Amino acid sequence: MWFLKSQDEVLKELNVNPSIGLTNNEARKRLDQYGPNKLKGKPKKSIVALFFAQLKDMLIYVLLAAAAITIVIGEYSDAIIILLVVILNAAIGVAQEHKAEKAVEALQKMTTPRSLVRRDGEVVEIGSEEVVPGDIIILDAGRFIPADIRLIESANLQVEESALTGESVPADKNALANLSDPKTPLGDKVNMAYMSTLVTYGRGEGVVVSTAMDTEMGKIAKILDEDKVEMTPLQRKLDELGKILAYLAIGICLLIFVIALVQKRDIMEMLLTAISLAVAAIPEGLAAIVAIVLALGVTRMSKKNAIVKKLPAVETLGSVNIICSDKTGTLTQNKMTVLKNYTYGKLTDVSQSAKNITGSHDEIQLIKTMVLCSDATYENDQGTGDPTEVALIVLGGKYNLTKVALNKDHKRVSEYPFDSERKLMSTLNINGDGYRVNTKGAIDNLLNICTTALVDGEVVPLTKKMKDEYLKITEKMSDSALRVLGAAYKNTTEIIEPEEMEKDLTIIGLVGMIDPPRLEVKDSIHEAKEAGITPIMITGDHKNTAVAIAKELDIADSLEQSITGAEIDEMSDSDFAKNINNYRVFARVSPEHKVKIVEAFKSHGNIVSMTGDGVNDAPSLKYADIGVAMGITGTDVAKGASDMILTDDNFSTIVHAIEEGRNIYNNIKKAVIFLLSCNLGEVIAIFFSILMNWPVPLHATQILWINLITDSLPAISLGMDPGDHDVMKQSPRNPKESFFARGAGARAILGGLLIGLLTLGAFYYGLWEHNYTFSNISASLGTKEFKYALSYARTMAFVVLAASQLFYSLSMRSSTKSIFQVGLFKNKYLIGSIVLGLFLQLLVISVPAFARAFGVQFLSINDWGLVLVFALIPLIINEIIKIFMRVAKKKKE
Repeated sequence: MWFLKSQDEVLKELNVNPSIGLTNNEARKRLDQYGPNKLKGKPKKSIVALFFAQLKDMLIYVLLAAAAITIVIGEYSDAIIILLVVILNAAIGVAQEHKAEKAVEALQKMTTPRSLVRRDGEVVEIGSEEVVPGDIIILDAGRFIPADIRLIESANLQVEESALTGESVPADKNALANLSDPKTPLGDKVNMAYMSTLVTYGRGEGVVVSTAMDTEMGKIAKILDEDKVEMTPLQRKLDELGKILAYLAIGICLLIFVIALVQKRDIMEMLLTAISLAVAAIPEGLAAIVAIVLALGVTRMSKKNAIVKKLPAVETLGSVNIICSDKTGTLTQNKMTVLKNYTYGKLTDVSQSAKNITGSHDEIQLIKTMVLCSDATYENDQGTGDPTEVALIVLGGKYNLTKVALNKDHKRVSEYPFDSERKLMSTLNINGDGYRVNTKGAIDNLLNICTTALVDGEVVPLTKKMKDEYLKITEKMSDSALRVLGAAYKNTTEIIEPEEMEKDLTIIGLVGMIDPPRLEVKDSIHEAKEAGITPIMITGDHKNTAVAIAKELDIADSLEQSITGAEIDEMSDSDFAKNINNYRVFARVSPEHKVKIVEAFKSHGNIVSMTGDGVNDAPSLKYADIGVAMGITGTDVAKGASDMILTDDNFSTIVHAIEEGRNIYNNIKKAVIFLLSCNLGEVIAIFFSILMNWPVPLHATQILWINLITDSLPAISLGMDPGDHDVMKQSPRNPKESFFARGAGARAILGGLLIGLLTLGAFYYGLWEHNYTFSNISASLGTKEFKYALSYARTMAFVVLAASQLFYSLSMRSSTKSIFQVGLFKNKYLIGSIVLGLFLQLLVISVPAFARAFGVQFLSINDWGLVLVFALIPLIINEIIKIFMRVAKKKKE
């Protein structure tokens, strides 16, 4: 609480004389005590650690156990295939996660390399890492501040703190200010200056009170570095699904052993059967397929100006129902703009896109004074200097009163610089044969030194009624959150002293400016609301300013929907979380408040997106379900902490990204349900064969081939299905909604049953063709003829299983629309994967080397026709069910 203490108290506590500073010996001692003035980061995980972290999954445990058993019983080819699957999945996971967090590194780069300090009575320049608590820091314009300091001297000192506070305008600093409220917001601590902020005007001195991780910037670094990793809704669902499938696989294997004991079967044979079932129950390609579908979604989004850093973030976007957005630079343009000007009796609105405006005599004089009394520059659409003055120069350009031309015609010969006590600035410029004082500043202070007013080109006495009118217009502009500046002048015949400039002036008028909303944002917010998403404004700016912008953008309706950081501090965490839904605007907040706001919304089960561009946004970007940074105006810190970066800094890109996220989730769901249908079919085929005391219809290697090759291609293609344009007319998906909601579970079970039973049917038909039935199978086991018949029957089952899954994928594109309504050839990737899958299946059967490896034989022409008919049945039945569903839906309507 250094800002609450007087200068003497601070200096005494830090044991330093400001006129001498620390001695070099004392500085070395303190450097040993406090350490270098450098932000620290936690050690990053190695590739090996990341790899083994991927293996902590129930599905992987089951597969590893299956691999171990196959090695023990000598089935090395099966073991190698299973282990390759495990390694592939782990490698994909490592590739996703091995993107080291760059937020803290960016914060480290932001710290200034050199600083001016007073040591042993002399001013010396040292590296910022050598700065210690108690050092006396010398501040001047253009210099970064190396640590958190309590100011002990200030002369017209202004510090640009937008990275920490979110305010567009540099903050006035006052070393003599005495603050008494311990809850004073960061932006109002006028007697303090903070690490990595920039001095834009004036000069000052301060004593270092905090260095490194104890600074405000350090606190942000700590928040960013906390190892808090939350699973996305998709990751949670896949994790739950993985556990269910793993337990299911273990349960089925145990059940098989019980059946085997009852049927007195060979234990080694049952081990292989159990492994086949475990492999059948687990969709080995699921993790890889989801990663590929997400990666393809990322590629599509990058073409729409959204770069996704973390793959699961794509899906998270689809669940977002709260968008918390920083105001400055995200919802607004981050450049002050004059919207109104007033000369007595005339209020003029200034369009943001206006050019070549022909103003009245009084307007021209008002703008001429404003531009001449400014130090900023603006050329080629780039401004330098104070944002307020840049706005005035841009205004001059709209009236064809450019700074270059005015300075050429009215050279400045003297000035009275701005200071925070007078709140005025004056210049003396050549004007014809004489000189003219041009003064700008706070309207109250200006009216106190004016005796006349410019009205319709004439100078008239300034009456109380006129003063009240100026103040009334000022109040009206302030209520609209405009920042108001007044302008006055007087003519002289000679060069006068600065102290004489601000006496007996003529008031010309005033201007109102604001950091205006981005032009396209209002439409985007309307679209977001239609999609069931609530936009929230979070800013370090003042309450009135924030609410005015929020009202204009339709984020908030009234002042009651806003709350300040100080008011948040007065509430308990539980009360704040309870009332969080009453607020749409959060003003004067610190980085800690932003995190608290995000967490309060999340406590209600919301999926929260946070957008921002400043250093102050970084912690909340990291804590949000999805953090979105601005690519152009965003700091490296914000980009490092985010999940997604907008390359065009356009709020509307977020809405497009949410639409893409929703479609990607729907596509992933299609792929998952399809894979589970296929795996269920495999489990049913094997389990029923054991239950009926038949030979197993499929080998583990055949199942792995289907799971990794035949299933995977259609699943990836379903993940690339064209998006549904009506998806943004629906409410956000409940993140707790099961994969199996809305009839998806029933479709998976139906598809699995049909595929499994038809696979068994083809297997039995293959045996029957060779004169083997239920009654004579057991007597023929081990004979050469039966082995041939068994191999042939397994080939039929193998083909039916693979082909039925390929054809069934067509039906998965929509739960209600027929394959013709969605467009049979609209998803060219799916058609291509079906053709390729059938070709690969034919290749496995017809090439002798492959046929031996998979234990299959070439089928007769008649049997090829039969297996293709069997394979089409699940698709046909599913399409017939869809017809009844559409009829039932129409009746309800």
